[in-house]
Amino acid sequence: MNIRSLLLGSIASLSVAPSVSAVNGVVALEPEPVEYVHICDSYGKGYFYIPGAETCMQLGGMVRTQASSYNPYAPVEPSGTTWLTRSELYINATTDTEFGPLKTTTTLRFDYTDDSNTMGADLPVAHISLGGFLIGRAGSQYNDWIGYAGNVINPDVIGNGPIKLNQLSYFYDGGNGIFGVVSIEDSLSTNLNPNSADHYAPDPVVGLGYKAGPWSLRVVGGYDSVVEEGAIKARVDADFGLLGAFLMGAWNTDGSKINKFANGDVTGSTGDWALWTGSTVKINDRLSWNTQFAYADNKTFQAASNVEWFVTRDLKIEPEVSYVNYDRINVDSWAGALRVQRSF
Repeated sequence: MNIRSLLLGSIASLSVAPSVSAVNGVVALEPEPVEYVHICDSYGKGYFYIPGAETCMQLGGMVRTQASSYNPYAPVEPSGTTWLTRSELYINATTDTEFGPLKTTTTLRFDYTDDSNTMGADLPVAHISLGGFLIGRAGSQYNDWIGYAGNVINPDVIGNGPIKLNQLSYFYDGGNGIFGVVSIEDSLSTNLNPNSADHYAPDPVVGLGYKAGPWSLRVVGGYDSVVEEGAIKARVDADFGLLGAFLMGAWNTDGSKINKFANGDVTGSTGDWALWTGSTVKINDRLSWNTQFAYADNKTFQAASNVEWFVTRDLKIEPEVSYVNYDRINVDSWAGALRVQRSF
């Protein structure tokens, strides 16, 4: 009987213990909230650690819709209003290694156009980089490294080289203002000579640059191993904050031919040389005015201007007007575009 009384007394004591603790001002601790996503800010905005790994990932993208009236790239084709909607997803991943950050970059692109009633998927960017090396699909360094033409919707009516292709590139930064690039690029993916199957050798691209204060100078050259011709571009940039401007010129080793790095315009080769210049005026934090002018040896002339207005953060409205004179075929072309883009 004494043992039974002792057990019952113990159970009763346990059952009232919380109440006694509450009376004495002692509150039981609640479990700490679980942080499911760990922020990784070492590599920039939007990176987070992949659960269970030491790799940081960044997810982003954009949705763009653009209505265009007439096509400055095709003045002799039937013209009208076209509407393009594009969606892109960006997936970036970075891991620290003994050789520096190991990075992968991927862009998935989906396009829909009402005029052709087609929808397609593309992989414009997918590459790996480590220790200054980059391998995979990216913009040709003949354009990416030196910089594309002006900040307008239609910058390359006068062709300034290839865009996306497979490559192996090495980037050099001396830390004293001198920087450069060496790249070997796929000679098949942008072959402009369909009558030749001689694409056994890659196309070399070499560039050297110097930056001091607001000024930068870059020179880059590329050789098309299929056409056996090449081109050289030089560019000067100035960035004074509220005003930025550039001047770029290109020379073709044989102005009578089109090659990958001097890819002409809709009328054919643009001749021995071409020039581009443009500016950006930052009116305020949300409003910028961009212009571009281009002229080539074949007397093709282009002028384009637009306004970039950020209605709110990450939402941009961009109207543009452009004019092209194709002297070779004696055609003037006016075109307009309205782009709405939301990035995230």
